[in-house]
Amino acid sequence: MISAFAHACYRVSDLDRSLEFYCGKLGCTHAFDFVNDDGVRFGVYIKVAGRSFIELFTGLESEPAGEGSYMHICLEVPDLEAAVADLRAKGVEVTDPHFGADNSWQSWITDPDGNRIELHCYTEDSLQNPWLD
Repeated sequence: MISAFAHACYRVSDLDRSLEFYCGKLGCTHAFDFVNDDGVRFGVYIKVAGRSFIELFTGLESEPAGEGSYMHICLEVPDLEAAVADLRAKGVEVTDPHFGADNSWQSWITDPDGNRIELHCYTEDSLQNPWLD
């Protein structure tokens, strides 16, 4: 029934600041904007890789970003050490790589609104291996 991860959606406080983080620092691609009938941009779609996207919408001041049942998204990286070094060079706070319970390497960052993002690197012993294409 489900063929792939399509997107994760966040409510953010500043679209431009979030675009700079996801595209300027993480290397994703700004795909398109959501614009209302008055010509005002209220959201963006960001291509992560393949068929995977992140969707961002501006939040209302009465609805603080980062609240709710959201836990995190996980983005695969081919070389975690290199990704961590690159992000640190760009001023992003990132945890030191550590081995997770799934036998994969991981580090953690947050976007400008405090949404948690796991950076994930599979190993030969990763529990996900039987399901990877």
